[in-house]
Amino acid sequence: MSLAPLLDAAPAIPVHAFAAMTAFALGLVQFAAPKGTLPHRTIGWIWVGLMAMVAISSFWIHQIRLLGPWGPIHLLSIFTLIVLPIAVWRAHHHDVNAHRRIMIFIFAGALVVAGLFTLCPDGSCTRWFLAISRCPGQAVFPAHFHAPKWPVPRAWRRTSPTR
Repeated sequence: MSLAPLLDAAPAIPVHAFAAMTAFALGLVQFAAPKGTLPHRTIGWIWVGLMAMVAISSFWIHQIRLLGPWGPIHLLSIFTLIVLPIAVWRAHHHDVNAHRRIMIFIFAGALVVAGLFTLCPDGSCTRWFLAISRCPGQAVFPAHFHAPKWPVPRAWRRTSPTR
C-alpha cells in the first residue's frame, strides 16, 4: 500500500483524509478511556477540531456531484458543522447523555459510514447505492463489479407501465 496517490491528490484531499484518520483513531481512544477526565476533555477538543477540519475540507472535494459541484458528503459536512457545537455545549452544561448520543452519532455517521464509502475504488460505493435499479433486487453496478443477478419474484416485476 502506497500513500503516493493520496499525497499526489489535490491539497484538500490529503488534509481531509489525514484529519479523518486521526479523528477515527482518537474517537476509538475516547470510547475506551474514562469519561469526564482532563485527558478526555483534551482529546475531545482535539477531536472536535479534527472533525471541523474534515467537514470544512470536504467543501473543496467534488468527486461525486449530484447538484452542481455538491454531493451527499457536503450535506453531511453541513450537518456535522451544526451538530459539533451542540455536542460541546451539551457537555459544557453537563448533559452527558445528549453529549454522548450526539458524539456517537457523529462518529458513526461522519467517520465510519462515510469512511466505508471511500474504501471502494473511486468512491463507487456511493454510485452503487444511488443507482436506480430497473426493478427491485437488480441494481445497476459498475462493470468491474460482478454482482450476481438475483432472481426477482414475479410479484415485483412490472407487467405494465406505471403512472
